[in-house]
Amino acid sequence: MAARASWKGHLKVGDLVCGVGLYTAVSTSDRISFNIINRKTGHRVERQFVDSENGKPVERDDQVKGYQLDNGEYIVIEGDEIAGVMPQSDKVLNVQNFVPYNEINKLYFDRPYYLAPAGEDDEEALVLIARAMHDQKVAAIAEAVLFRRNRTVLIRPQDDYVVATTLSFDYEVRKPDTVFKDIPDMKFDNEMLELAGHIIGTKKGAFNPQEYDDRYETALSELVKAKIEGRELPRAKPKPRGKVIDLMDALRQSAKLSAKPPASKRAASGQTKAS
Repeated sequence: MAARASWKGHLKVGDLVCGVGLYTAVSTSDRISFNIINRKTGHRVERQFVDSENGKPVERDDQVKGYQLDNGEYIVIEGDEIAGVMPQSDKVLNVQNFVPYNEINKLYFDRPYYLAPAGEDDEEALVLIARAMHDQKVAAIAEAVLFRRNRTVLIRPQDDYVVATTLSFDYEVRKPDTVFKDIPDMKFDNEMLELAGHIIGTKKGAFNPQEYDDRYETALSELVKAKIEGRELPRAKPKPRGKVIDLMDALRQSAKLSAKPPASKRAASGQTKAS
């Protein structure tokens, strides 16, 4: 089945315009999903909104959005009032500027999409823009109204295709000092730093997403299959508890797994032999 665009419009770079479509690049639709059912009847359970005070069901026409005030009361926001402040979409990804890609803080990355030409007549323009960005090592920052909200979008070439990633706004990204402000300034001696670097060096590799399995999804699949076939259900093996050791001992034990000792140890050994 051919992929369907989540959004169609135009990419505008100055006076250069081409038709494009956004296609979801990441999907959870292949994950195993469950419904909530009634254990006694086996029937599916439906959710129902009820009044938090009297417990009575609330009909859809009586359900409205409310903003809670500091005193606990609510002000009602009607649907047409929200519609009145929604940004109007002109179906344009309007490029504001180009920025060096390596300067972009990836914490702001939200959701990735493939950005594809809408038709054959749009292919040349999109490929030209992508190739020029690749040569300049830059990404485009664009603005658009997507899915009823104004969004900032990062557009960049990747391999032979173009990726558009919606970006979180600054107020949505938590500042690091809210988490790290209580961590004291720490100093480590050369041996600890060298041991840690040595361990990292023994585990260097390349990022290959095919190597990383969703073990929980695999276990769920096996569980469902066993239930269908009436087999004994799989059980996770308990992990042995390791004894608590200090940081230096942990570094030294981890370093023993490598064939070559750290440089400082080799140097010290050479000096001993020479003497």
